[in-house]
Amino acid sequence: MDSLIIDVPVPSMGATVSELNVIVIKVSPGDRVTKGQRLADLESDKSAFEFESPCDGVVREVLGQPGATMKSGEVFCRIETTDASLRHLAGGAAAAPATPPKPAAAAVVWTPRATKLAQEAGLDPAKITDIEATGPGHRVSGDDVQRYLAKRKG
Repeated sequence: MDSLIIDVPVPSMGATVSELNVIVIKVSPGDRVTKGQRLADLESDKSAFEFESPCDGVVREVLGQPGATMKSGEVFCRIETTDASLRHLAGGAAAAPATPPKPAAAAVVWTPRATKLAQEAGLDPAKITDIEATGPGHRVSGDDVQRYLAKRKG
């Protein structure tokens, strides 16, 4: 059976969600995966969920990075598989690999909801350095912003 390398896209979460944040990545290049195995934990402004492998195979490249925001349809990883039903996802392996964003070592990562709440309060999230991040993956959550705003008022 011939193998092919498929581009595994970031899933679409509906008409109103076009970007997802990568919380944690559970696989590395060279890892053997099975269909339904968790590749990563992703988060939208509405929910967090487990992103699963669409097939059995071997991870050849991971383009997503923890803390990165990725658009729906963007290539998250590449998997070598013998699953011919996924041939429509083949073809990206010949392209030059994308350079994943490198989060700053000390950068605080905000959820979309947290960013929105801070901006609605007239604050610039990039300038807030004294907020406690208690969300998944040590990210600033909407609840963290609400506590921060309450402390500032009191």
